[in-house]
Amino acid sequence: MIDPKTGLPPRFLRTPDAARFLGISLRTLEKHRTYGTGPTYRKIGGRVVYALEDLQAWTAVAARKSTTDKDAGRVYPARPLTPAERGAR
Repeated sequence: MIDPKTGLPPRFLRTPDAARFLGISLRTLEKHRTYGTGPTYRKIGGRVVYALEDLQAWTAVAARKSTTDKDAGRVYPARPLTPAERGAR
């Protein structure tokens, strides 16, 4: 995916594009940002942007090969974390 204006691949995605990349709704990504459960983001000039590497790293946390994988991490839902969930992070 090359930017036709610059000829360079995008380094940062705005929220709508990041949500599309992750396959989740824009609102869900905004909620993740609010609750601190989502991918790392940056604010540049008042705009929220996501690095592709950060989006991929966030999803990689929950990568697993089997439903019985005990070592797999967890991507938490877009809501405030319970005290037990906060301690598990």
